[in-house]
Amino acid sequence: MTRLLIIEDNPDLVANLYGFFEPLGYVLDDARDGATGLRMATQNDYDAIVLDLMLPRLDGMTLCRKLRQEFQNAVPVLMLTARDPVEDRVQGFELGADDYLVKPFSLKELDARIKALVRRAQGRQVEGTLAWADLQVDTRAPQAWRQGQPIGLTPTTHKLLLCLVRAAPAVVKKQEMEYLIWGDEPPEGGALRTHIHDLRQQVDKHFPSALIETVHGIGLRLRGVALPVTEQAQK
Repeated sequence: MTRLLIIEDNPDLVANLYGFFEPLGYVLDDARDGATGLRMATQNDYDAIVLDLMLPRLDGMTLCRKLRQEFQNAVPVLMLTARDPVEDRVQGFELGADDYLVKPFSLKELDARIKALVRRAQGRQVEGTLAWADLQVDTRAPQAWRQGQPIGLTPTTHKLLLCLVRAAPAVVKKQEMEYLIWGDEPPEGGALRTHIHDLRQQVDKHFPSALIETVHGIGLRLRGVALPVTEQAQK
């Protein structure tokens, strides 16, 4: 089963994509503007994203850059555009797009390209588990392991931990964490601090060294001498 996010503001095209892909067994979500699409892409796990270049609120190029650079999200992205200048394609690839298709296009070709992207991504991801140092995190379910011991996570602390592992060893800003959890409407008060406290309790409390480090005035990062972020199979 392939989970596909469609970020496209043309309702007729979205309807055609649903009509073609759902009978093939795809599970589809869609967003009609870039800001909503970015929120959905960072709050849920997808096997691939079909991303229109020209979108309201946040254009496709900016969305792709934020997804890659700010959220360290490696989900395969196929860009759609009504234009075909070489400069656009080059810029899209430089910002992290994996493939490019010019409108109008064949739905069968789109299907073939998505399947190729998913196969390549699965070759980089073994059993959907991210690893950093002595920590492993399941990318699909709210569970993790440290030094081989299971760690219980809530859906929110799972999102935060995945974000930290994907960014490691870089710092994840407070604003990025708030957007990841609440989108454009973060609550007032100490809600984020509460979730961070819970995450520390789950990941660090029962181990001799702390992985989660506060960078004052900026955000959080994972510390320690660590192997590069890799995708591993959980035994």
